[in-house]
Amino acid sequence: MRTLTQLQQNRKIVQDFTLTTLAGIPGLLARLMYVASLRDLSSGRYEHAGLAALYPDEALQQAIGLCHEQVFERFLETPLSVQQQDLRTCLSTMQGGLQSAIIHWRNMESYRVLMPEQSPDYLKELFCSNLRVLLEILQEECTQARSTA
Repeated sequence: MRTLTQLQQNRKIVQDFTLTTLAGIPGLLARLMYVASLRDLSSGRYEHAGLAALYPDEALQQAIGLCHEQVFERFLETPLSVQQQDLRTCLSTMQGGLQSAIIHWRNMESYRVLMPEQSPDYLKELFCSNLRVLLEILQEECTQARSTA
C-alpha cells in the first residue's frame, strides 16, 4: 500500500511541477535548463522551495528527477532542426548574446550539466554529440552573418 501511495504522491508532484512551473517555460531546452538548474551539482539533489513546502523530500527528489529525465528524452526525440532552433533561442537570451554564448558553450561544454544523472550513457553521448554539432552550425551561421554584414 505504501508504494501505491508513494506513486500517487509522485504523480501529484509531477503534475504540479509540470502544470505550474514547466508549462510557463517556452521550449524544451529552456525547460531542461530550468530543471537542471534545480539540481545541486555537488550532491545531485534537487531544490525547489515551493514544492519542498508541500511534499516530502524523498518524493520530491524522485518526481523532479523523473521530470528531468522526461524533458531530456523529449528534447532528444525532436528533430535536429527543432533542437537547433531551441538552442539558438536559448543562447540568444544569455548575457553577452548568441555569439558569446556559443563560444563559451563550445569551449566549456556547459551543456553537460543539463543531462540527468540517471540517464543511460548512450543518451548522454547522443545529447553531447548533437549539441557539439549544433553549436558548430550556429557558430558558422554567426561567422557568415558577420562576414556579409
